[in-house]
Formats: sequence, C-alpha cells, structure tokens
Amino acid sequence: MITSLQNPLVKQLRKLHRAKERQEQGVFLVEGTHLLEVICATDRPIATLCYTETWQLAHPQLWAQAHQRTQRAELVSPDVLRAIATTVEPDGVVLTLAHAPSPPLQLTHLGLALETIQDPGNLGTMIRTAAAVGVEGILLSEDCADWAQPKVLRASAGHGLCLPLRSTTALAAELTQYQQAGFQLVATLPTAALTYWDADFTPPTLLLLGNEGAGLSAPLAAIADIQVKIPLAPAVESLNVAIANALILYEIQRQRANASN
Repeated sequence: MITSLQNPLVKQLRKLHRAKERQEQGVFLVEGTHLLEVICATDRPIATLCYTETWQLAHPQLWAQAHQRTQRAELVSPDVLRAIATTVEPDGVVLTLAHAPSPPLQLTHLGLALETIQDPGNLGTMIRTAAAVGVEGILLSEDCADWAQPKVLRASAGHGLCLPLRSTTALAAELTQYQQAGFQLVATLPTAALTYWDADFTPPTLLLLGNEGAGLSAPLAAIADIQVKIPLAPAVESLNVAIANALILYEIQRQRANASN
C-alpha cells in the first residue's frame, strides 16, 4: 500500500491537475466509481489505477474488471487518494487514461463545433447534451477548456470519454471541409434575423456555438450558411451557452423526428 505523499507515483499523478502536465505526460486523471464504470463498458485500457481498501471491498466486481485492463494498479491510503484527486472527498478510486489519437470526425448527419468555451462546467454539460441528442462528434477550438480535465469529465457524466472529440488549431478550415462535403453550418448569433425554430435542420448540420461572453468570432460567423437567434425578453441580455446548446439541439431532434414520421 502506498501511504506516503512523497511517493514518486503520487507526485506524478498530482501534476496531472495541470493542463500542461496532462499534455506532456500524455495521460489524464479520471475520478470516481461512475466514470470507471463508463470506461469498463468500453475497450479502453487504463494506465494507472489507484484505490483504497474500503473502495475495493465495496466494489469487488468493478475492481476485478478494472484490474484486468490496468497497466499498473496500486492500493493507496485515503490520505494519498485525497492528494491525487481534485475533488475534496473522492469516493475511493482514481485512474489515468492515455490520450487517444484525435483523427478527423466521421460525421454523416449532426455535429457540434465549439469556439473558446472556457467554463469547464459549460463544456461538460454541452458534451452531455450532445450525447443525449445523438451528435456524432464535437469539434473544439484549441482555446476551449481542456476536455480532459476532471471538472469537464464529471459535468459530462462520462460522455466526454465516449463521444468523439477533436481539438483543432484550424477550426474554420475544418468546418469549411465539412461544408464542402454537404453539411450546412448554422451559427448562433444574437443579431440574426432568423429564430432558431424557423430554420430547417433536416439536412446534415454542424451547429456552431461561441464563447460565453463574446459569442462566435466574426470569421466563423461569416462562413456559416445560416445564422439563427434565440428570442429573449427585452430585459435579458443573453442565455447561458449550455442552455442555448440544449435548446437548438433538441429543436434539431424534434424536426428530424417529425420528418421521419
């Protein structure tokens, strides 16, 4: 059992709280029983598994599943687990996963493109909603919050580990490629003339959403085929971007369900 906070593995894992270290080490932290269950439902290998004795006794089957796919498993003291985790009271298990390659998304009918979404809670919620609606993949500008940080993974309820995500330094160029392949690009702008429920979302669609404060940048808005708005009462300046994401994605789902009936 690892009991010392000075243990080299403990020091290495604590560094993963920082995005720079996650990139340099090529792995990221995943915390909690639920997210471990999500991973065990896939074929994804686990790099490192750290768990307390209490957690192991409470979850013998999940421990056995996880142990079979883990390169290194370590029993640790509760104090060590708290030091590794980012949550105040972790539930007894922390693991690391290797960053998987990020190839171009294979989209056929519905994608999401996010520019400079900076709040981890917003990003995680948007990923979770996208998964619920059936989005095939998400393009992220490089200055979005790091999707592999624990706050995003928790807010996504694990869907950030399953839904294809691609971070890109050339978001506009990649969107143009999908546009040339037959996707309509739909930008959300408060100044748009068209209300979102009046747009036709039945063709293959990529929905574009921008930064919490500034919205979409002018270059991205300019390449969109359609610009839509969400109507607001005069006293309300804007909606939370995760709420806007949910409204429009579910309108897309509604239109397509009606079209198929």
